[in-house]
Amino acid sequence: MIIPRDNIPLRNVPKFYALAIKCAANARSWIESPAYSGHSSGSIGRTTTDPVSTANNLWVVVSALLVFVMTIAVGLLEVGELGEAYSRSLLKTVMITCSALFFMALVGFNTAFAPTIGGVIGNPLYNGIFLGGFSTNTPGLLTGTWWSMTAAYFNTGLTVGPYFLFEAAFASVTLALVGLVVLDKVKLSGFLLYSIPYFILIWNLPAAWIWNPTGWLYLLGMRDFAGGLVVHAAAGAAGLGILFQVWAEEKARGFVASPARALNPSTGWLTIAILLLWVGWFGFNPGSVLAFNESALVVVLTTFLAASSACLSLMFFQYLTIRKDPGLMYAVNGILMGLIVITPLAGFVSPGSAVVLGLISGPLYLQAETWFSTKRWFSDPIGLMPGHLIGGVFGVLMIAFFTQHAFAAASGTSLPDGLLFGGGIQAFGQLGIETFGLLLTLVVVFVLSYVFTRIIANVLHGLTTDYKA
Repeated sequence: MIIPRDNIPLRNVPKFYALAIKCAANARSWIESPAYSGHSSGSIGRTTTDPVSTANNLWVVVSALLVFVMTIAVGLLEVGELGEAYSRSLLKTVMITCSALFFMALVGFNTAFAPTIGGVIGNPLYNGIFLGGFSTNTPGLLTGTWWSMTAAYFNTGLTVGPYFLFEAAFASVTLALVGLVVLDKVKLSGFLLYSIPYFILIWNLPAAWIWNPTGWLYLLGMRDFAGGLVVHAAAGAAGLGILFQVWAEEKARGFVASPARALNPSTGWLTIAILLLWVGWFGFNPGSVLAFNESALVVVLTTFLAASSACLSLMFFQYLTIRKDPGLMYAVNGILMGLIVITPLAGFVSPGSAVVLGLISGPLYLQAETWFSTKRWFSDPIGLMPGHLIGGVFGVLMIAFFTQHAFAAASGTSLPDGLLFGGGIQAFGQLGIETFGLLLTLVVVFVLSYVFTRIIANVLHGLTTDYKA
């Protein structure tokens, strides 16, 4: 409260100013104390008592909750497209959520986001198990800032709690996408066993390489804003690893083609699913700025514009093909394809570029769907391959074409202008880096997924259930 000068009795003026000077001295002493400056890495920058850091932490917590909703929404998407006979998808996604929180807290958060060992994998012992276990001195938990959120790196002032929840939610929804190929074919026990190495190693390696500021691909210059590769394309590669084992067992049982699973849309569940996923993407992409600022609000625009443009585009081209109403299923797939394609560069591009990318996404999905539908050795009715694998790959490659340096810099990333905006030789170099990182990461994720799937199949005497064609 401001005290009007006229209300201060003249005899009390010396006492008033003495009190003011004492308060100012106490405030300065508090600001310079460790309680204000934090305890992480000895770095100076944003602190947990800084109002900006408080806003950033709150923003990331809210974003994390939105992303967590997406895991269950993937289960609803399966029910919406395949019918209520596939209600076990809901149990599957609930268990994925619990497994993600448990194993990411156990050690997975460290292997992905702790300071890396040789740029390859985060130090699994950095914070101990379960985010410091019973310790009261874990850096960034009660006081201080997570090491990569200090001024030396991203400088957003995030603490352990919000950042862990955010990344655990990302890991969770990624495995939910991998699980789109499980259907009724894979034993639920086998898939839950698969989640253990997934949340400790398979998901974590790409995250450590690309999102960790000490990861070797990050240092090489590769960027993936919110997971076109780390989430979507890598989910496709991991899903392929599982499908190879499923097909091997199907051939051994005498199948000449993988039994297909027909679509049986439920418009109510499908509408709820896409609503939750679209709202969840509000946390997924804008939250990936890891700060509540102007860039986060621009990312909201690019994300939603790409989704709506892709929906209109896909519906238009599908109508030209079949000459009738494409239906809700294609509207949903259009929205999802736009969201997937914009994800790896949502913070690097303008709203206009987001519209262009969305318009391209429609026919891209239709072509990919047509091509994958000719493959008889696996069943992918929900569209992990044409949507997430192809959309993720395409979006990552488009970084080198559509990026505008000003937008990238605003989101805390240093990238050259893309080829379409005069980037020249630097943009060509970025294209080479993105392509190299993309191919290598997909191969590694596929191999790891297939190896662990084979091991689990041997332990359980088969990965697949006793289903019929």
